[in-house]
Amino acid sequence: MSKNIDDNDVKILNILQVDATRSLESIAEEIGVSLNTCWRRVQRLEAEGVLERRVALIDNEKVGLPLTVFVSVRTDDHSKAWADRFSDAVNQMPEIVEFYRLAGDVDYILKIMVGSVSDYDRVYQRLISKVKLSNVSASFAMEKMKFTTELPLGR
Repeated sequence: MSKNIDDNDVKILNILQVDATRSLESIAEEIGVSLNTCWRRVQRLEAEGVLERRVALIDNEKVGLPLTVFVSVRTDDHSKAWADRFSDAVNQMPEIVEFYRLAGDVDYILKIMVGSVSDYDRVYQRLISKVKLSNVSASFAMEKMKFTTELPLGR
């Protein structure tokens, strides 16, 4: 934990992780600080990039995106130019909601949210038309067992 984040900051972050619509007044009251103090802390956490943004979580199934696909990618080309092309291609595809470079046997992993297997195939075809991949393996989620965006801040 950063040394600039104290117990009250952690309390604010934990509250906002659960419900970003909470008023500053209710947060200040819950943690026992003044409204001004709470406001200044939230402003500082935002300015420092600790609090990146406040968003709404959407039920993927209710908006027609029930299929989660985890795609493992291996490449033989580890050049910066290739990585930049791959990153640009991925970032142009809104269906790819998470993208990580990994250590180990797999070079990259993508999380893709789509309506069907054929929708996934269209994303896959667009991706391989933009960048050469050595090995691609897709795993289709059968059931969402746990989903959270809350970080384990403790305290």
